[in-house]
Amino acid sequence: MVRRRLFAGQQLRALRTSRKLRQGEMASLMGISASYLSQLENDERPLTPSLADRLRANFPVDWEDVASNRVEPVLNALRDAAADPLIAGNLSGEQIERVAEQYPAFAEAFARLHDQHRRSMQRLEIIDEALGADNISGGRLPWEEVRDWFHRANNYVDAIDRAAERLALRLSGTGVSPTLAQMAGWLEENGVTVAYASGGAMRQFDPVAKRLTLDPNQPIESGRFQMAYQLAALALRDEIAGLVDDTTLQSVAARQLLTVGLGNYAAGALLMPYEWFRGRARELRHDIDQLRQVFGASFEQACHRLSTLQRPQARGIPVFFCRVDMAGNITKRHSATRLQFARFGGACPLWVVHEAVAIPDRIHVQAAQMPDGVRYVSIAKGLVKPSGSYHRPPRRYAIALGCEAALADEFIYADGLNLARSETITQMGISCRICPRDNCDQRAFPPSDRAIVVNPHTRDLVPYAITDLVR
Repeated sequence: MVRRRLFAGQQLRALRTSRKLRQGEMASLMGISASYLSQLENDERPLTPSLADRLRANFPVDWEDVASNRVEPVLNALRDAAADPLIAGNLSGEQIERVAEQYPAFAEAFARLHDQHRRSMQRLEIIDEALGADNISGGRLPWEEVRDWFHRANNYVDAIDRAAERLALRLSGTGVSPTLAQMAGWLEENGVTVAYASGGAMRQFDPVAKRLTLDPNQPIESGRFQMAYQLAALALRDEIAGLVDDTTLQSVAARQLLTVGLGNYAAGALLMPYEWFRGRARELRHDIDQLRQVFGASFEQACHRLSTLQRPQARGIPVFFCRVDMAGNITKRHSATRLQFARFGGACPLWVVHEAVAIPDRIHVQAAQMPDGVRYVSIAKGLVKPSGSYHRPPRRYAIALGCEAALADEFIYADGLNLARSETITQMGISCRICPRDNCDQRAFPPSDRAIVVNPHTRDLVPYAITDLVR
């Protein structure tokens, strides 16, 4: 079989330019001479698999977009399977490509086997969902439908994001985050009166009188977001309505919730325009507190926006994001990584997010490894939102954000961690119901798909042993 020749000069040059690297610096990262790099960029020489491996190692996010449309589906699937930590061995890119080209039937079978493994894990997640669901009928609630809609969209809605980016450019004139005065000016120009009144809702809009009323007692970041929501809901009503009309959501409540969700998404995209936010995030190595100051956003808003940076050919680093309340319920969640959350409470008690709820206003950092062998660096911060009244308890919850440990250099919070020593890595799971670990002292109950053995003559921290037998 004739080996494919991969010429990627234009992509290489674009990658180097976007990272502001000189030819010598880029060549050094690739382990080649500047003249060799020049030949590659001018398509005078093809890119070898070993060089593609080095590019993937040095630019795991950027290069994946460049390379993804240049490989056959079977090769792409085989690389994905070979990257799974559960698969033994350290196959090079050249070895993987050779197998895909010379033994395509085997490569397809191997990829299918890996896909079956992933489907089995998804089956366990469905069991977790079924066991945790409270509704007797087993039907999905409207908010679950909307949550899954955003999950299928990978938490990125291109039409809304680009429209909000253009709107931010019109308002600010420079493409940066529009100010409160600029947003209020747009509303007034479009016949909307902005007023402030205490004691009511955070945001109240009268579509007949065209009057927007905001609570002046809410934090300034919340006030900006509520104004941005109303502006985006009016300016992008057609884009939002078109997306809602195209969904398969059946209930009125689900469609209304999706309308609100898209309005919230548009508000975040308006206040933190995609390209500017993505660029600043990478420059600051995803330092949330610095991003907050640049964009006038809250900690939660900045973290949530990072989880939406999934624009093709201009992705941010893949992160997971969630919000957890005092009872451990995950009230917001999205993961662009391989990590998936428990769908109904019962999240792993070893996760640092639980500690963060109890100790607010401090960033907690954790290195953890999931049962599939993938390691993550995550942060969590407990937040307290005052109610404004003694008789109304403040809202308390924690925000969690993280990425795979392979991207630690891009994540400032990994700087103080020793990722080389396994003793410093917390061994976590998703949920006790689907966690296969048999040596966890914090286990609340056995996994749903495994048999257990109880020895009345022995008592350990966990009163049973987990077997390898599937129930």
